[in-house]
Amino acid sequence: MIISIVAVLFTFGLVIFLHEFGHFCVCKLAGIRVEAFSFGFGPELLGRTRGATRYSLRAVPLGGYVKPAGESLDEVSGAPDEYFAKPWYTRLGVVFAGPFMNYLLAFVLFSGVILFVGEPVFSDLPVIGDLTKGYPAAEAGLKPGDRVLRIDGVAVETWPAMAEKIYGKVEKEVSITYSRAGAEASVKLKTRKAPDGSGRGVIGISPSTGYKRVPFLKGVTMGAHQCWYWTAFTVKTLKSNFDKREKPDLAGPIGIVNIVSKAAHTGLTDLVFLIALISVAVGFFNLLPIPLLDGGWALLYLYEGVSRRKLTGKVMQYVNGAGIAMLLSIFLFATYNDIMRMVASRAAKKAAAAQEQGK
Repeated sequence: MIISIVAVLFTFGLVIFLHEFGHFCVCKLAGIRVEAFSFGFGPELLGRTRGATRYSLRAVPLGGYVKPAGESLDEVSGAPDEYFAKPWYTRLGVVFAGPFMNYLLAFVLFSGVILFVGEPVFSDLPVIGDLTKGYPAAEAGLKPGDRVLRIDGVAVETWPAMAEKIYGKVEKEVSITYSRAGAEASVKLKTRKAPDGSGRGVIGISPSTGYKRVPFLKGVTMGAHQCWYWTAFTVKTLKSNFDKREKPDLAGPIGIVNIVSKAAHTGLTDLVFLIALISVAVGFFNLLPIPLLDGGWALLYLYEGVSRRKLTGKVMQYVNGAGIAMLLSIFLFATYNDIMRMVASRAAKKAAAAQEQGK
């Protein structure tokens, strides 16, 4: 429990704090007066005022915040070092700095894992290396180390041969015979449609892996590719959901906490890689053109630059209201998904246990 709590606090604290630190750095570089810069939220534990900025450490270590002077049009006094006194392109740089720091963190962590651990080399044997929580294989009771022998009664000798059999079964029942500790067992489960839009059937398993060392340049190149890959994967998945009018499989706070907790118990490498993934997700999400997010502000500032019209308090009031409604809807939807996944997982475990007792 303690490991899980520390891992969750560290993950959210690091990812969100660095996001805010990006905003802070560009504010300072652009000559924008920063009134407050905090690590954490809630009551102040430690604080120091230096210049015009109050630096503080607060009780809840889940990220941080930065408060530029005159960040609200209602607060503008006309001072040249206020946020809205700066031209639109300067403010654009401030909002983009947050997501940039998220991608920079992800790049450093991805590259570090690859350079320290090595490049993954997947085994050709049909042996389960890992399972995705909430997917059919995990819910049916399969475990890492299980060797798949037959799919629907047909023997499989390699991972590609086994995967091909599963790919062809989209949202259909498949029978898997496997070996565990020298004993054979079988389980029936229903595949899911792959979330990447490929139209393949998946059950949430990955092969066992080994690792080989890579030179520095290749390692950092692979780290950069990971940032690009997961961003492109997210875009493709959302596009596929939109085109097919499918409900996006979003994870909310409950789901993310569960994933971080699991990674913390499986090893430091998994946790670091997961923090990088979450950092990419936070950076990407903040770039979406949703009011109150960095992407929403960027869209407003671009409009201001193109139209040469200053933003007004009334416009900001409407935008902020719409942003709160949209973000609250996304939060509730993601939390609902988390709860339904938990319910489905428990039901699947009960069904697997009942099936095991009936053998």
